[in-house]
Amino acid sequence: MFLKAVLFIGLFVAVFGEEEVPILSQSGDVSPDGTFEWSYQSGDGTAQQQSGQLKQIGEEAGEAVQGSASWTDPEGGSHQLTYVADENGYQPQSADIPVAPEIPAAIARSLAWIASQPQPQE
Repeated sequence: MFLKAVLFIGLFVAVFGEEEVPILSQSGDVSPDGTFEWSYQSGDGTAQQQSGQLKQIGEEAGEAVQGSASWTDPEGGSHQLTYVADENGYQPQSADIPVAPEIPAAIARSLAWIASQPQPQE
């Protein structure tokens, strides 16, 4: 029974296992002041990089980062993403991010009318 399980697992990995993808380049650095940067590029064309630094926001300190990623999907389509994450939140930019349709004019007028009406006090 044990041998059958081992053979089944070996066959499963051979048929469905993924090929290893080599890392072509990789770098990273963290400084004592809190700044950092890292990047890599792999053999399948995937690449990613990110950098960041400490940022004073009022009385709070936080990390502000920016970066990018690019990859090719199994169908051969190329994808790119850039982003910033700071006191204004995560702000990605990519042609792959869906965009909501415009609000129809009649609904926009209805929402404006509702907003203009006095709200009952509880």
